[in-house]
Amino acid sequence: MRIVGVEIPDNERAEIGLTRFFGIGRTNVKELAQKAKINLNTRIKDLSRDDVSNLMKALEAFKVEGDLKKEIRENIDRLKAIKAYRGIRHIVSLPVRGQRTKTNSRTRKGKKKTVGSLTKEAWAKIETQQKAASVNSNK
Repeated sequence: MRIVGVEIPDNERAEIGLTRFFGIGRTNVKELAQKAKINLNTRIKDLSRDDVSNLMKALEAFKVEGDLKKEIRENIDRLKAIKAYRGIRHIVSLPVRGQRTKTNSRTRKGKKKTVGSLTKEAWAKIETQQKAASVNSNK
């Protein structure tokens, strides 16, 4: 079933299926179900047209999907523009919320880049180039 541009599998219970909306979690689902007057244990395929229309009306009270993503993006851009600490962390792709970075945060920082001393592979490559250069200069 497709509700407000989001595909929800038919066999899921309403309590789980409604969490497919970006910005709607398990706690918001209960509030949403109360406003729409639907039972959380019913399957999505068993919802009537009236239930779906009530659900769509109740969803208007929540900020979901595109509107929420836009607001989050604007907040991050604002932090970057005013050069706040969190904004700077976003700019340089480092963890924003105080996590350690010496050993962890590989997801945020990306592939390891050696700074300062050379890796064994890079050192071996330089040595082979120097040997090749010295052999060519001796000829």
